[in-house]
Amino acid sequence: MKIFPHRRRRALAAPVAVLALAAALCLPAATASAAPATASSTSPAAAGARAAAPGTGKVETDYADPVTALPPVSRPDTPHCTVTAMRHDFANSYGQPFTGTLTPPEDCPGPWSKVVLDWSGSVAGRQYDRLAGVWIGGAEVFRTSTPEPDPSGIHWHVDQDLSSFIPLLRSPQPVVVDLGNIVDSTYTGVYHMTMTVTYYQADRRYPPAATADQVLPVSQSTTAPGWWTLGKGQSATASLTFPRDLTGVRLQLYARGGGCEEFWYSNVPDAYAAQHPSYGLCGGGSYREVQVLVDGRLAGTVQPFPAIYTGGISPLMWRPIPSVDAFRTQPYDVDLTPFAGTLTDGRPHTVTLLPPAGASDLWTIDGSLFLTTDPLRQQTTGAVTADTIRSAPTLGTTQSTRPDGSDLITTTAGRDWTVQGYVDTSRGRITTRVDQHTDYRNSNTIADQGQRQVTSQRDSGWTRTTTSTGNGWGRPEVSRAGWSYPIDVTSGYTPGANADSYLASGQVTVARHLDEQTLRGGSWRDQARTDDELTAQGVLDRESGTIVQADGSGREHYVGTTANGGCYDHELAADHGYVTLDRVRDCG
Repeated sequence: MKIFPHRRRRALAAPVAVLALAAALCLPAATASAAPATASSTSPAAAGARAAAPGTGKVETDYADPVTALPPVSRPDTPHCTVTAMRHDFANSYGQPFTGTLTPPEDCPGPWSKVVLDWSGSVAGRQYDRLAGVWIGGAEVFRTSTPEPDPSGIHWHVDQDLSSFIPLLRSPQPVVVDLGNIVDSTYTGVYHMTMTVTYYQADRRYPPAATADQVLPVSQSTTAPGWWTLGKGQSATASLTFPRDLTGVRLQLYARGGGCEEFWYSNVPDAYAAQHPSYGLCGGGSYREVQVLVDGRLAGTVQPFPAIYTGGISPLMWRPIPSVDAFRTQPYDVDLTPFAGTLTDGRPHTVTLLPPAGASDLWTIDGSLFLTTDPLRQQTTGAVTADTIRSAPTLGTTQSTRPDGSDLITTTAGRDWTVQGYVDTSRGRITTRVDQHTDYRNSNTIADQGQRQVTSQRDSGWTRTTTSTGNGWGRPEVSRAGWSYPIDVTSGYTPGANADSYLASGQVTVARHLDEQTLRGGSWRDQARTDDELTAQGVLDRESGTIVQADGSGREHYVGTTANGGCYDHELAADHGYVTLDRVRDCG
């Protein structure tokens, strides 16, 4: 995706920033800040793009408070206590995170059926979208990004289930919240944030939450933001000592790109970017995967979801419905249990996180380990018996020029790997085998000297986990988790006939499909399923320094199983910045 000179690239560790047009959108139409003039005449292709622009000539200024179709976190009807963990204004906050302490409430001592984080904010004026993270005891428990404001101001709320972190929450823990922001005479928006944690007591109807025995952060600090910002060729390693009675290890991983890696799915090969420097395209190719190593040995891989910030492509697309994963970022699970038996000697062991090999900018990465232990045996032992993960996937890239003069770049990739290991426990030998299969295809069409780009990506796969106990007698437990992340993006930038004139437009269709299944009686049976689909479009039309059109629309439809086995169906639609449909249905 083209990075224009008047656009900033989002900062990760410092204020260096992203593709966004928001700076111009918050000013009066006649005095909005200028984009550079890039042409003095309109080509036939540019004229066609202008005629086909979406919208009705409306200049959208204010918009409704942001909303998503995500289901709210379910909450048990039990006595509960709410602790205000943070109330803070993030202004010039790069390198200045909020720090505090979270102490469990005396009136709700546990055990707890559920613990829920509530994240609420408000902002007014002009501001870019910002990445934010929350750490408790060094473990990242919540990652999000902010909406871009309007002049009158907006409010929004996100909730997050923290129940899996209960082993950490039983005692006072340091809290760190990072939301890097800049406030000056141009970017006036201050993010006023409140974060609470509510502890729900367990009872007969709502038993204590089932959790791991221990949570071990894979991060760089307990008193500062824990994520690493990693570029191409870099890595992050945590040296950790595991309990001697370890039986299972699951990694929860957060990973998101910034700057040129924000739109990684639209990136072109380095050679193409170098061949066409005036196009302003980001390099590194379009395939991305994050790798996990245990003691220097490849242990798992993750395909990242194509998250889009609220200022991405065109900010008007996301008012008031943000893209999938913008507000409640979903981490990735990597089962490291095949390595558990090698980590019980009481010595330090390393967990290493590698950013994508093709990264052309920085990625923010960290995670948490969820450990299970043996209640009867003081020390377990074991070994890794198979590991077929190669250092790189099978990757292919082709390039061709079409009759209309546009360039088509197609990238394909795939992986099939197996990791297997065993742990000798009080229940006997437990063998865990993890198999993963991935398919990837991306096509990028670049036209009009880089002013128009059409991206279509299909990324899918599954991970199958097989657990056998004893000497192979009995039926093994088999589960499978599948994913599919389709995305289609069209972006265009057309210079106008006059100085300080241009048309910028974008259309996006993106979805996240997840399913969890178990094998019973030779058949796969659904345990959980999520389908979150979103379409959006936006346009900014400027003629001789005056904004004549600034508008967008979007639609999100979420259908998924709930934590209690039910089903949630929520459909939203918006136009001109305001909700036109908000429907929750019974999906059976």
